[in-house]
Amino acid sequence: MPTIVCTAKASCKKLPGLLELTDTHLQWTQDGKKAPSIRIAYPEANSLFCSKDSSPQVRLKIAFQGNDAGHNFTFTQPQPIAYQERERFKTALTAIIARNKALEPKPAPLAVPQAVQASSLAPTPVPNGATPRPLISTSRAASVAATDRRGTPAIAGTDPAAEFRLRKKVLLNNPELGGLHRDLVMTGQITEAEFWDGREHLILAQAASESQRKGKSGQLVDPRPETVEGGETKIRITPQLVHDIFDEYPVVAKAYNENVPQNLSEADFWGRYFQSKLFNAHRASIRSTAAQHVVKDDPVFDKYLEKDDDGVEPRRERPEKPDLFLDLGATNEDHGELTVERDVTMQAGRQKGAIPLIRKFNEHSERLLNSALGDLPPTKRRRVDTAEEYSQIVIDDLDEGDTSSGIILEMQDRQRYFEGGTSGSSKSPAANGHSLDERALVFEARNSLGEWEKNLSGLKIERTAGDSALRSMTQNVAARLDVRSKKNDIPVGLFRQMTSCQTAANEFLRQYWSSIIPQAPELQTAASATPAQRAAKAAKMIGYLSKTPEKVQAIIMTAQAHGVDSAKVEVAMKPTLDAVNHAIAFHMNREAAAAQRKGK
Repeated sequence: MPTIVCTAKASCKKLPGLLELTDTHLQWTQDGKKAPSIRIAYPEANSLFCSKDSSPQVRLKIAFQGNDAGHNFTFTQPQPIAYQERERFKTALTAIIARNKALEPKPAPLAVPQAVQASSLAPTPVPNGATPRPLISTSRAASVAATDRRGTPAIAGTDPAAEFRLRKKVLLNNPELGGLHRDLVMTGQITEAEFWDGREHLILAQAASESQRKGKSGQLVDPRPETVEGGETKIRITPQLVHDIFDEYPVVAKAYNENVPQNLSEADFWGRYFQSKLFNAHRASIRSTAAQHVVKDDPVFDKYLEKDDDGVEPRRERPEKPDLFLDLGATNEDHGELTVERDVTMQAGRQKGAIPLIRKFNEHSERLLNSALGDLPPTKRRRVDTAEEYSQIVIDDLDEGDTSSGIILEMQDRQRYFEGGTSGSSKSPAANGHSLDERALVFEARNSLGEWEKNLSGLKIERTAGDSALRSMTQNVAARLDVRSKKNDIPVGLFRQMTSCQTAANEFLRQYWSSIIPQAPELQTAASATPAQRAAKAAKMIGYLSKTPEKVQAIIMTAQAHGVDSAKVEVAMKPTLDAVNHAIAFHMNREAAAAQRKGK
C-alpha cells in the first residue's frame, strides 16, 4: 500500500476529483471512480507551474517527459485552504523535480580553449580574410533536451503552442531580433530557451496587445455627402454605417423597423432619410437657417421628429447618480463662495442653438462610457462599499505596487561583518573617551547659525566648473555632428559582418551575466535553473566569447582586403572587445577563487 504524502480536492478539466501525492506517484482520481485517471511517476516529472497569489483560482500545472502540455489542477477548497494545499504539493514536487534534473545525464563538456589565458586571446590571422564560423557543439542534443524542457514555456501557465505563436509574432515584428534568433538559435550556438530567457516581457507585451478589445469609436456619426460627376451628391451606405446610425439614433432604427419593407424599400428609406428634417436634426453641427429651408418635408420621417432639447434643464434625466470620479459638481464645496457676481453673459441657455448640440455630445460620451463598462447593470457598476466614497476617486495606476525585496547579497565571511559592527558599537562615541555634552552641541550649532543671512549673501560660486561642463558638452555635440557629416566608406557587406559580430557578442554577454548574477526571489520558480546548470551555461558562453577576438581580426583583414581603413573597424569594435575581455577576466578570477576555496 503506497504511503500518502499529501492529498487535496482538485478538479481537472472541470471534473471534480481527488489529487494525491504518494511516495512513488502523483495521481488524480475522478469522483465516483476507483482507479486513478492520471498517474505520473516521480522520474517523469519535469516542470512545475503555479498561478499567481492574486489569481481568483488556485491552480497547479505539472509537465512530464513526452508531454510539455502536462495537466492542470484547480484546488476547489476555499481560497485560504486551497492555497495551503497547493503550497504543500508545490514544496514536495519542487524537490522531486530538482532531484530528477540532478540525475539527468549531463552534456559532454564544451571545449573551452585554455583560452582564457592572455596569450591565447591574441588574434590569429585567417587566410583570405574569411570570417570563421562558430563551431556547433556535438553535445547540443543533450543540451537541448535538458534546457528546452526546462524553459518551455518561458511564461508559467501558458500553452506551449500559444507561446510559440507569440514568439513567432515577436520575431516577425522585430526584424533585428529575428535576425539574431536566426544567427544564434538556428545555427545551434544557443538553445531556444536560452534565447528567450530574460525576454519574457516581449512575449507578455505581445499577448497583452492581442488580448485588448477594440473599443467603440469616439467619433460622432455624421455621414458626409460626396460630390460625383455631374454635380450630384451621394452618401455611401455601408453595413457599419447603418449599425452606427441605429446605435447612435434609436429613433432611426424605430422608423426602419416600422416602415421597411412594408411601406418603403431599403433604398427608398435611406434616400428619403438623408433628405429629411430628421437627418438634418442629427447633424453634428449648428444648423443654419438656410440649410433648414433646403430640407424637404417628409410625411414618414416628420412624425419621428422631436422638439429641440434647448431648455435650461435637460429633457432626459439621468437614471442614476454618477460616480464621484465623473461628477463635475462633486467638488463644488471645495471652491468656496464665488467672488464674481453672475451677469447677463453667464446665464445658462442664453444661446439656444448650441444647447441641443452640447447635450448631444454629452449623450454620445455617455454611450461611450457605457460601452466601455460592458453589459453590467447600473447597480453592479458602482462599488459595493457606498459608504467609502473616497474609494471611487482612487486611481489604481497611481497606487504604489508591491516593492521588490531585492537580491540577497552574497558575502564571504559574513560572521566577521557582524563581529566588526558589534566591536565598533562598544566603543565610546567621543574620540577622547569622554561622553559628549548634548546641550553644548546644541548651543554651538545655534551660535554658528546666528548670521546665516550675512554669510549667504557673501557666498560666491565659481563659474569654472559650470563653464568646463558646458564646454565639454559643446565639444561632444560638435564631434557627433562631425561624424554624421563624414561619408561612410565602409561597404554594406563588411558593415553587416561588423553588426552581426557585435550583436552576437552582446547576446553571449547577456547570457553569461544572466547566469552569473543571482535571480531576484520573486523571479525564482520551480523551473529555474539549478546552480550546476547556470555554471555550465556560463562556461559555454565564455567559450563563445573567447572566439570574438578572432572574429574581429578576421573582419579587420577583410576590411584591408577591400581597401577600407582598418583603424575605423578597430575603433568601432573596441567597446565590444573591451566588454568581452572584461567578462573573460571576471570569469578567470571567479574560477580561480573557487578553486582556491576548494583547496582550503
